[in-house]
Amino acid sequence: MPYPRVIVGTTLVLASLASTSGRAQDGDEGGRPRRVADQLLAALVEANGVPGMGAAVVVDGRVAWHGSAGLRDIEAGVPVDRHTEFRLASVSKLVAATAAAKLAEAGRLDPDAPVQASLPWLQAEWAPLTPRQLAAHTSGMPHYQEADRNRGATRYPSVRAAVDLFDDRELLAAPGEAYVYSSWGYTLLSAAIEAAAGKPFLDYVASEVTPGLAIGPDASDSGGPRASRNYGFSDGRIERLPAHDFSYTWAGGGLSATPEAIALFGDRVMDGEVVSKRTFQSMLVPARLADGSAVGERDFQVGFGWRTSRDTDGETIAHHAGATVGARSALVLWPTRRVAASVLSNAEWIASIERTAEMLAAPFQPRRAPEAGPAPACPVDAIAYVADYAEGRFGGDATFSAQDGICRGRIQLPEGPLRAWLNGFPQRDAESLEIIGVHAGAGLRRAALVTPIGLLDLRADPDGRTLRGELGSSRPLVIRLAEGAANR
Repeated sequence: MPYPRVIVGTTLVLASLASTSGRAQDGDEGGRPRRVADQLLAALVEANGVPGMGAAVVVDGRVAWHGSAGLRDIEAGVPVDRHTEFRLASVSKLVAATAAAKLAEAGRLDPDAPVQASLPWLQAEWAPLTPRQLAAHTSGMPHYQEADRNRGATRYPSVRAAVDLFDDRELLAAPGEAYVYSSWGYTLLSAAIEAAAGKPFLDYVASEVTPGLAIGPDASDSGGPRASRNYGFSDGRIERLPAHDFSYTWAGGGLSATPEAIALFGDRVMDGEVVSKRTFQSMLVPARLADGSAVGERDFQVGFGWRTSRDTDGETIAHHAGATVGARSALVLWPTRRVAASVLSNAEWIASIERTAEMLAAPFQPRRAPEAGPAPACPVDAIAYVADYAEGRFGGDATFSAQDGICRGRIQLPEGPLRAWLNGFPQRDAESLEIIGVHAGAGLRRAALVTPIGLLDLRADPDGRTLRGELGSSRPLVIRLAEGAANR
C-alpha cells in the first residue's frame, strides 16, 4: 500500500487531514510559536513519509503545544489526534528507571545490591549485578539476539516468565566493565522493581509513577479506539505490520503513551513530583565503569537510565530515544528551563529524532543572546542558492515567502552526495528540502531544515542569507541564498 501524500502546511492534507494544535486564534500573537510548530510537524511528515506523528511541548507544567499530523490508521483513514497513543519503544526505559529510583528513594530497593538477592527464583549463573548497572547498561547483559527474532509472537503472563527467555545466556562482559546496551537488562530490572514494590511492574508504574497520565502497556494491536496502528517501510512503500506483543519487555520498550502524556511525565520528573529533585539530579550523573571512565556513547553520557548531552545552544538536556517495530520516539528535557518535548511516530524510520524534538521545542524556548539584535528579513527575493557540504559544493533554485511572520522556503536538491546520503534510508526520498524559520518575525535567524531524517538546526549569519548547520556528526552544511542565478 503506498503511503499517503501529505500537502505541506498546517491546513490541508490529502484526505482532508490537518496538522492540528487547536489552541490560539490566528490573530493571537502568543499563538505564533504554536503555528510554527504545527508547520514543522506537518512538513516533517511530508518529508519522511511516516504515516502519522504526534508531538508535544510542556513548559513549567503547562502544555504549550500539542501537534498531530497524518494518519494513525491508513486503512480506515483515521487521522492522528491529541489522544492518539503511540508505542514508546525505548523511551519506556525512562519510566522504568524512574520507577526504580522512586523505590530506592523510599528505601525499598538498594540500587547497588545484587538483584540476585531479591530474586531467589533466578537460576542464571551470572556474576552479581545491580539495578544501577542494569539501568546504565553496564551489567553485561545481552541485548536481543538471533534467538529473539520472533520474540513478539508470544504473550508472557509475567515478568518472571519473560526473564526465563534469557536467563540461560552468558553475560557479554563482567558487570561494571563495559557499556553494553540491553533491553533484556531492563526486563530484569522490572523484576527487581516488582520484588521491591510487592506488586506487578505495570501496576506499580500506573499507581506510583504515571498516575493520571495516558501511559500504559502497548495496545497497538488491541483494537483500542486511541491506539495507533503500526507500519514499516518496504521498498519505498508503507505496509501494515503484523501484531507484536511486548510482554517480554514492558520496561525495555513495551509501553505506549500520547505525546502529551510522556512530555507531562518528563515535566513531573523535573518538578519533583515523581521523585525528589535531588534524586532526579542524581539520575543524570554519568555512571562509571570499573576503570573510572564515564559511561556513554556517541555524544551522550548515561546515568541512571537518563542520557545527558547538550543541545545546539550548549544547554544541558536529559533525553532518550526509541526505535522498535512500528515506532520511533524521543523525549527531551531541559532541566534548567523546565521544558519537555516529545515526538512519537507510528513507523520505524532512520532519524535524528532527539534533534527533531529540540527543533519542535525551539519556538517555545528563550532566544540566546546572539539572537537578541534586529531580526533579518525573510529572503523573499532569493531565487537560487549555493551550498557547501562536507563532500563538495552544489546549488539550485530557491523560493521563499513570509506568511503571518513565518519565513518559509524550499531549495531544490540536485543529484550529488547530500541527496544520495539523505535518500539512502528506508523512508521517503527527497528531491527538495524545506527551510522554516522557527521564530515568527525573525526571518531565518534560526531555522529548521526539513529532511527525511528529521528537523535539523540552521543558524543564519547577520546577513540573514547565509545559513549554517550540521547534518549528523562531522557533516557541516553552509547554504548561501542568492538573488540571481547561482553558480552551480
